[in-house]
Amino acid sequence: MFPVKFEHVSRYYGEKAAVKDATFEIEDNLITAIIGKSGSGKSTLLQMVNGLIHPSSGKVYLFGVELDYRNIIPTRLKIGYSVQGTGLFPHMNVYENIALLAKVNGHRNPAELDNRIEELMGFVNLGPGFKEKFPYQLSGGEQQRVGICRAMILNPPIFLLDEAFGALDPTTKNEIHAELLTLQENEPRCIIMVTHDLAEARRLADKIMVIDEGEIQQYDDRDVVLNNPSNDKVKDFIMSQD
Repeated sequence: MFPVKFEHVSRYYGEKAAVKDATFEIEDNLITAIIGKSGSGKSTLLQMVNGLIHPSSGKVYLFGVELDYRNIIPTRLKIGYSVQGTGLFPHMNVYENIALLAKVNGHRNPAELDNRIEELMGFVNLGPGFKEKFPYQLSGGEQQRVGICRAMILNPPIFLLDEAFGALDPTTKNEIHAELLTLQENEPRCIIMVTHDLAEARRLADKIMVIDEGEIQQYDDRDVVLNNPSNDKVKDFIMSQD
């Protein structure tokens, strides 16, 4: 059973299609990168997975069950979501930010929660001394690491990354890429990431989906897409970044 499946999904804004008739299946325990130019429909596609945007037509399935956009909260608790800028709460320290979803979801075992937070912080190389720090005391890379921990606190089977590393400097980005791969090795799950950075997709992704003007141009194993573009749009996008 596929964690995510789209059947003839479209999303329109007026007469303009942000996504056109998308049909695909995302495999479990792999990292899938959705790449394309700005405004191509990447984020719209991703945000229909966790209900931030509703399809105009078609169906979205998570683990074989059609997504009910009228009752989306239980579904969102099964999906980790990390975006550029992290959205950390400034009045909460690192521990409180990471623990927030667990506490909202009724987690009542403090020892288990402490162990989970320490485990996640270890994966992304944040030492125990960071727990009491506030967001303003952190670098951009450290804030992004905290955001990843917060998204992973409930050990969700699906993790969405929406341009999550776009604002980071190259050195920090490379470090977090390595940490994400370590996290995936230790806790495999379905990861779907949106990026316009081909180098990022090349390093992280098992599979790549290329979208242009709302239409999926190619979706295949990473090396197939990179070495055998299916059409000129895919080829031009790859060549523009090489």
